[in-house]
Amino acid sequence: MNAAVQPEALKNGGFGQPDERELRDQMRKDLPADTFKPQTWRVIWFLPLQMIIWGGIATILLAGLPWYANLLLGLVVGHTIGSQALLAHEVLHGALGMSKRWQNFFGWLGFGPLIVPPEFWRRWHNVVHHGNTNIGDVDPDSFGTLRRYRADPKQKKFTKLAPGSGKWYSYFFLTYSFTMHAQLVLWGQAKRRKQFKGFDRKSAIRQTYYCIAAWAVLAVISGPMALFTVLIPFMVANALGQGYILTNHFLRPQTVSNNPLDNSMSLRSNPILDRLHYRFSHHVEHHFFPKMPSTMAPRLRKWLEENHGDRYMAMPHSTAIKYLYTTPRVYKSATELVDPIRPERTFDLMPLQRQYAASNYGKA
Repeated sequence: MNAAVQPEALKNGGFGQPDERELRDQMRKDLPADTFKPQTWRVIWFLPLQMIIWGGIATILLAGLPWYANLLLGLVVGHTIGSQALLAHEVLHGALGMSKRWQNFFGWLGFGPLIVPPEFWRRWHNVVHHGNTNIGDVDPDSFGTLRRYRADPKQKKFTKLAPGSGKWYSYFFLTYSFTMHAQLVLWGQAKRRKQFKGFDRKSAIRQTYYCIAAWAVLAVISGPMALFTVLIPFMVANALGQGYILTNHFLRPQTVSNNPLDNSMSLRSNPILDRLHYRFSHHVEHHFFPKMPSTMAPRLRKWLEENHGDRYMAMPHSTAIKYLYTTPRVYKSATELVDPIRPERTFDLMPLQRQYAASNYGKA
């Protein structure tokens, strides 16, 4: 439990059970030992992913195809970049083993196109987000509490961009917001927040410029075809990642303990896409064991559904996206969302828990 934020969380109607350690211990006891072993061999998937990306870009630039064929290739390239980032996410957690140097190499392949240096991702995601998931205003991946917006009303403008604001331009949020949020964290939060103390922010900023320069070079080489080699792939890759990341936590309560059953949500996705996206849909499972290979996540899902079906929550992916765009993003209390611009607009999260808990899922 994060003692620094516990009083505020309790003031806002603290939610959650502090039994995450007991749950982890029981899962380790009940599940086969190989569930938690690194799978270094899976790094081979970077080879076909890289071939698709560079082969697609080369075909767009050299084959002289009609615009609709280039559009299709641009979508494929963007989807592959996004999938590669999901695999790199596993790598940088240590789920594939390897030395830190090799992890960084594959981290660059996965996150470089999204303008996120690997060491920055480690601190931001592995340490700060995983260590403070949906806790008060501490989690860097949350829109935070109403208190924040009352203290700094200018921040209300940012919520207009986000899903749930009802603004027409909020429907483009997924297509750029992963990279944009990374820059907001790097240039703002990493500078002033104690959770980033000791992090080499200046180095990360230099590395960010290198990523931007690589995209710029490709854009210059592509000329007008940059629409298909740069813009569309970049937007699709962002949208793929954010289509998971935002739904994994934004529809869950804020908690006084860092318990994945209470502050995170998994998704029920198309089986084929689930494999192409390295089972990122199994997100409660990932937060329990960040270093666990995603291929083993279905084992945890089955265990959680059988043993804690009333608490384990996984809704259909399309349903989660729908709720994301029809609910506010700021927390009025631990279990209630509010629109800071229109405070009368609120949403209670607890009925979702009851409806989409594994014990109730699929029942009329």
